[in-house]
Amino acid sequence: MKLDVRRRLDPEALAALEETDRLQAEFGPVALGDVARMRAAYAHERRFWNAVPVPLAAVEERLLEAAGIATRIRLYRPDEGAPRALLFYLHGGGWVVGSLDTHDRIMRLLARESGFPVVGIDYALAPEVKFPTQIDQIAAVVRALAGSGDYAGLPFALGGDSAGANLSLAVAGALRAAGGPEPSALLLFYGAYGLADSASRRLWGNARDGLTDERMRFYERAYLPAPEAARDPRYDLLASDLSAVPPAHLLAVTMDPLHDDSLALAALLEEHGRAVELSTVDGVLHGFLHLSRMVPKAARALAEGAAFLRRRLA
Repeated sequence: MKLDVRRRLDPEALAALEETDRLQAEFGPVALGDVARMRAAYAHERRFWNAVPVPLAAVEERLLEAAGIATRIRLYRPDEGAPRALLFYLHGGGWVVGSLDTHDRIMRLLARESGFPVVGIDYALAPEVKFPTQIDQIAAVVRALAGSGDYAGLPFALGGDSAGANLSLAVAGALRAAGGPEPSALLLFYGAYGLADSASRRLWGNARDGLTDERMRFYERAYLPAPEAARDPRYDLLASDLSAVPPAHLLAVTMDPLHDDSLALAALLEEHGRAVELSTVDGVLHGFLHLSRMVPKAARALAEGAAFLRRRLA
């Protein structure tokens, strides 16, 4: 049995959930496993949440060859000045759905609030492309941009939400293992870090908040090439070498099946003597950062993450 989220939500988050219900009804039924329709439904819903503009000095796209894959990136410039640091951002969506467009407002707000350019990486999605290709692809983009042009030698951070947080931590390890360049900070929003079971997974994740046990199993099967890959430390990041992880800001959501993943990661980082700060938000659901046009806590959480970047990258 799962706990009921509706009576525990903040009023603004409840109104946002009702708006989400409307958008989903407008799109129509989507079967779990119909990947094309899942992606279209996700994009349809996110268009509403991204509709309120966040003006920036410039937004431009490029196409890079990374790990043999043509990879689209989007650069968000908050101002016209010379960049002092950089954030590479990896969108969430269970490694299966999501894009630069679905996370546009999140990246714009991070650029505006931090004062640093943000590079969104449109990494290859599962199930068409399997783990660990995405890790190699993202690492190649980071090496290409951090090693040349306007950004050569600048400090940079890796960040992402949900599956994007998982990828951010995995890519940081891959870059370290390859001899760099290494991020100076990590921005990890409600990520999946390897817990197969936990109290939060038992209590949260019903049909009302979307992140059900069935959905999480589908995402994992879509992403991993075989069941035994779930034990690979590039996926089960709690089993990876965390002894040299850079300063990290972790965001956890109380009513989130992945809540305990963040708590476990924070505890392990502290045990290794790493600099880590853990922020926990109540009254909202997994994925709430998309909802900043209606939910003030989303904008505040992004501003808090941006402040962490300013402290660590300045």
